[in-house]
Amino acid sequence: MKPLTIFGVMLIAIGIAGLAIDNISFTERKTIVDAGPLKVTADEQRTIPIPTVAGVIAVVAGVGLLFMGRRAQS
Repeated sequence: MKPLTIFGVMLIAIGIAGLAIDNISFTERKTIVDAGPLKVTADEQRTIPIPTVAGVIAVVAGVGLLFMGRRAQS
């Protein structure tokens, strides 16, 4: 398999995952007060949105790379 084809398949998979998942959520732990033996922390939940356009662009680019990889093979 050509590297161009492999990269195209990876882009398609990432694009489909981006379309299936709307956002990525994770919890970040921050230290608010650090005074000697006293430590106060807070958990903050963060969300990173994944735009639909990014998923569509990744799928289209992956399909284009697949076709270019097949054309280069011929």
